[in-house]
Amino acid sequence: MRIIEVVEHNDAWLRQFEIEKQLIISRLPINKIWVHHIGSTAVSGLAAKPIIDILIEVEEIENLDEYNEIFESIGYECKGEFGISGRRYFQKGGNQRSHHIHAFHKDSDNAMRHLAFRDYLIAHPLVAKEYAALKRNIARNCNNDNSIYCDGKNEFVKLHEQHAVAWRKKITA
Repeated sequence: MRIIEVVEHNDAWLRQFEIEKQLIISRLPINKIWVHHIGSTAVSGLAAKPIIDILIEVEEIENLDEYNEIFESIGYECKGEFGISGRRYFQKGGNQRSHHIHAFHKDSDNAMRHLAFRDYLIAHPLVAKEYAALKRNIARNCNNDNSIYCDGKNEFVKLHEQHAVAWRKKITA
């Protein structure tokens, strides 16, 4: 059974991401690949489920399908689009997941949304604190049901993703 647990930030998460990033880059025969640490584990001080979320950007997302065997050889389960058009999604660790990979076309709206939300939480610590409190509360009350956990965060995430995208456009203009 999968346990839904939100824990205090762990500084080791950055190192775990860097190790996985190097493994991915070293195994995938792709010249142009961008690998980012996203999600709550990428935000210093933010409580999170202890799962490293990774964003991969490539120039041709469909070409990534050719490398499913490589992903499997380093412990990932290949899930295809998994509900988001244009994404390739991979999970590592079975029920006790350790890593998620979300792969998109370079500079796609979905890639930018993930990066903007991460950066927004870093730049707005009060929003990050509110998000952490929400996640802890939902985790305590979701009875280890990931659908309930995700649904409980959905409204907050959607609202702040919109703020994050607008904020990112403003600061990069």
